[in-house]
Amino acid sequence: MQVYRVGGAIRDRLLGLAVKDTDWVVTGSTPEQMAAEGYLPIGKDFPVFLHPKTKQEYALARTERKVSRGYAGFNFNTDPAISIEQDLARRDLTINAIAEDAQGTLIDPFNGQQDIQLRILRHVSDAFVEDPVRVLRVARFAARFAHLGFQIAEETKQLIGQIAQSGELDALVAERVWVEMDKALAEHDPQVFFTSLRDCGVLHTLFPEIDNLFGVPQTARYHPEVDTGIHVMLALKKSAELDHPNDVRFAVLTHDLGKATTAPNILPAHHGHEQRGIKLTRNFCRRWRVPKATSELAIMTCEFHTHIHRAYELKPATLLKLFTQTDCFRRSERFHKMTQACIADARGRTGYEQDPYPQAAYAWDLVQQLNALELTPVLSSDLKGKALGQAIYDYRLQFLKTIVQKVAP
Repeated sequence: MQVYRVGGAIRDRLLGLAVKDTDWVVTGSTPEQMAAEGYLPIGKDFPVFLHPKTKQEYALARTERKVSRGYAGFNFNTDPAISIEQDLARRDLTINAIAEDAQGTLIDPFNGQQDIQLRILRHVSDAFVEDPVRVLRVARFAARFAHLGFQIAEETKQLIGQIAQSGELDALVAERVWVEMDKALAEHDPQVFFTSLRDCGVLHTLFPEIDNLFGVPQTARYHPEVDTGIHVMLALKKSAELDHPNDVRFAVLTHDLGKATTAPNILPAHHGHEQRGIKLTRNFCRRWRVPKATSELAIMTCEFHTHIHRAYELKPATLLKLFTQTDCFRRSERFHKMTQACIADARGRTGYEQDPYPQAAYAWDLVQQLNALELTPVLSSDLKGKALGQAIYDYRLQFLKTIVQKVAP
C-alpha cells in the first residue's frame, strides 16, 4: 500500500498559493483492506474513503474506460496493480497530474511542473475528449489563474473544438454545468470562463444568450467599449473586484441579455431591452437549473437595473412602485444585492471603472427608511383588506415625498 498526495495541493504549492484541500491516492490496496484499516467508504461510483482521523479523502488509484456518452459514461478499474502514473494519466490537465510520495518526491509523468512554469493549461492525453465536463473545467481554471498569466494551450483548444463537433456537449447534465459555472463565478476572473469558452468556439453551443451579446453595438457616448458582450464581461470582472457574492455576479452576467434581441433598425439604442431580457434570463436559469433565489435576483436585476441607474430622476410614486414590485418590504436584502449589481454594471464600462455611483446608496437608503417607518397610525385604524393596503401605500408615499431629494442626474 502506497499513499500519494495528488492534484491541486501539489499544483497550488508549486504556484506559491495557499493549499486549501488535500487529496490522496492509494495504490496497492483494495476496498476491503482500506475498510480493515479503519477508512470509511463514501464513494458511489468508485472507491473513495475518509481517513479515520483526518477525515480527508483517499481514493484508490484507478483507470477509466469510456463506454457511453456524457459525464457518467465510464467504467472504472481499481485493481491494486494500477500504478500512480496510470492514475495520473486519466486526469484533465498536466498541472493537475502531479503526485508526491511519502518521501516528498514528485511524480510528474506529463511535465506538469514545466507547464506551471510556462503558465500553460494543457490536456494530459487525447482521452480528454471523452468527458465533456472537462471543457468547463478548463475554462474555470483559466478564470482562476488568468491573473497569474495562464493561457489554454492551442492543442487543447483544438480538442475542445472536437468535443463540440462530436456532440458530447449535448450530453452535459444541467446540474453539472451549473456546478462548474457557479464555481467559475467565484474565481478571480470569472469573465475569463466565458471568454475562454468563446475562444474555443463553444460558448454559443453552451450559453448562446451570452455569446449573442458579442458584436451588438451600444451608444458610444455611454458605452465607449461599444460591444455589449465586452461590456458584460467588464461588468462581471468589476463585480469580482468588488467581491460580490455569486448570486450578484450571476445577475451582472445576465442583466443585459435582452440587448441581443434589439431590432437592428434602432441600434445602437436598446429601448425595452429590460423587458425582452426577462424571458431570456428566465429560460437560461431554467435550462441550467439555477437555484431559485439566484434566478429571482437575476430576473429582477434584468427588469429593474435601469430604474436604479435613473433613481435620482424618479418621482416618489415611481420609486414606491419600484420598491413594491421588487418586494423590498419583505425582501430588502435582495433589493440591496440588485443595487450592488447595478454598481458593477455602471462601472463595467471603459473609462468609468472608478466613477462614483451614488444611485445605489440613495435607493438603498430610501428602502431602509421606508422599512423603518412606523405604521402604527395606519394599522390602528379600522381599515381592512384592500382599503388597509391602500392606506399603507398612501402613508408610505407621503413619507417618500418628504424625504426624496431631487438631485440632477
